[in-house]
Amino acid sequence: MKALVLEEARRLSLRDIDLPLAVGPRDVKVRIHTVGVCGSDVHYFTHGRIGPFKVEQPLVLGHEASGTIVDVGSEVGHLKVGDRVCMEPGVPQFDSRAAMRGLYNLDPAVRFWATPPVHGCLTPYVVHPAAFTYRLPDNVSFAQGAIVEPLSIGLQAATKAAMKPGDVAVVIGAGTIGAMTALAALAGGASRVILADVVKEKLRHFAGNPAVTTVNAAEQSLVDVVRRVTEDWGADVVFEASGNAKVFETLLDLVCPGGCAVLVGMPPGPVALDVVAMQAKEIRLESVFRYANIFPRALALISSGMIDVDPFISRKFAFSEGIKAFEEAAAGRPEDVKIQIEMD
Repeated sequence: MKALVLEEARRLSLRDIDLPLAVGPRDVKVRIHTVGVCGSDVHYFTHGRIGPFKVEQPLVLGHEASGTIVDVGSEVGHLKVGDRVCMEPGVPQFDSRAAMRGLYNLDPAVRFWATPPVHGCLTPYVVHPAAFTYRLPDNVSFAQGAIVEPLSIGLQAATKAAMKPGDVAVVIGAGTIGAMTALAALAGGASRVILADVVKEKLRHFAGNPAVTTVNAAEQSLVDVVRRVTEDWGADVVFEASGNAKVFETLLDLVCPGGCAVLVGMPPGPVALDVVAMQAKEIRLESVFRYANIFPRALALISSGMIDVDPFISRKFAFSEGIKAFEEAAAGRPEDVKIQIEMD
């Protein structure tokens, strides 16, 4: 079966590879339709590793996927052949302490697509646990289904923030995750989202939204904007979604007394945080690692029209052009948010 295989850093192949396709009693087999190219996929492509996860043998990329069920296991009752679905890419050990507490994303033994040595889903067919496979509502497209995964990170962040209706939120970073976090903050009740990035092109999708104040952080002081918008009080919630270590120098200045800072982006190394300044304002600090129990909520929000992800799907490539899709994603065009690959 053909797959988009990362042989080593900067070398992709579209070739045949042996992948397990035996359908267990609680599994489903899915014909893949659409796969999103994630920043982590691009990072593996360009660097061959992310932190301790290193590509030491050929790896099939891709973990943001939707498709159609073509086979179901004998014990699967809630899904059937022909169902359009999206798949949650991280599968824990079902009896782990983390899973038993509902925190399955924190299971140290979780198997996550396209995280070495686990193969991803940029291949025509996959077999996946039915428990982590979700039927798409009739009005949700395959493209929308494939962006549920990054949206779920934003929704996890909004959930961890324990947002309240009327909150003012700041989102730092307007890439895919930052954009999805801004959408999640609005769905979570934010009366205003202040969205900042140093690349002005990334802000354009929110330019016409009356509830969003965009800030070109290369030309404006985000701290000054937040003070002006909140009348020197600060934001109720600040989402750090850029992964830029420099942001932490002023992060706490953005948060109001009793507010919350949520760490979504991943800095390349340790960062300094003024604990006393945090204590003086009793700022609550939260962090996000993927998501848990979020996919059905993401699908419901897209289906209801509460969240519109279509403007953030920038370009689509055929599976046969998968290598070109990754090269384009790695080029980092400022106008791109999410590139997707569709099976031929």
